[in-house]
Amino acid sequence: MSQYFAPHPNDPQPRLIKQAAQIVRDGGVVALPTDSCYALACHLDDKEAVTRLRRIRGIDDRHHLALLCRDLSEIAQYAQVDNVQYRLLKATTPGPYVFILPASREVPKRVSHPSRKTIGLRVPANAITQALLREIDGPLLSSTLILPGETVPMNDGEEIRERLEKVIDLVLDGGACGIEPSTVIDLTAAAPQLIRAGIGDLAPFGLELSSIE
Repeated sequence: MSQYFAPHPNDPQPRLIKQAAQIVRDGGVVALPTDSCYALACHLDDKEAVTRLRRIRGIDDRHHLALLCRDLSEIAQYAQVDNVQYRLLKATTPGPYVFILPASREVPKRVSHPSRKTIGLRVPANAITQALLREIDGPLLSSTLILPGETVPMNDGEEIRERLEKVIDLVLDGGACGIEPSTVIDLTAAAPQLIRAGIGDLAPFGLELSSIE
């Protein structure tokens, strides 16, 4: 049975965040809020937890998982970032974007893309998730909480608890999130490439949805 915490959405209680961090350190898979929709997350270095997360989502190792990072300096630890990329990241983080970048040696091979050696990274603008990242003192590996066979992300903490209480370890209920996922931008080419259109604005990357569709 999963545990269920409902921290204050803007000023999460340290006691709950510390308990949540311990669940993650002990190998837990957690559902948490972001600035787009809910996500599943686990510790980067826990192979078994990563396998469980992929099983719950119904995805294989070719599906990018995203690292939830506290800030730009943490992104730079896990990805190779040049000056042009850095300026784009600085202008758009924190925010509802996942950036595909070349993985650094800090990233375990099992969580980078097996053929391209890339990693997805995100700095979420959500107080609960940011508090958890600070408490853990490192990134979390994550994926949008879309269940197998479904197309819309889950966005209600109580429903997540009801449907997933036997397969995850914790629900961090931050209130209702949206149902539009993050925007995924590939920054490994000469110009930014749109991988998935979501809630994030495309204008900072010189992209327009009408010209891509």
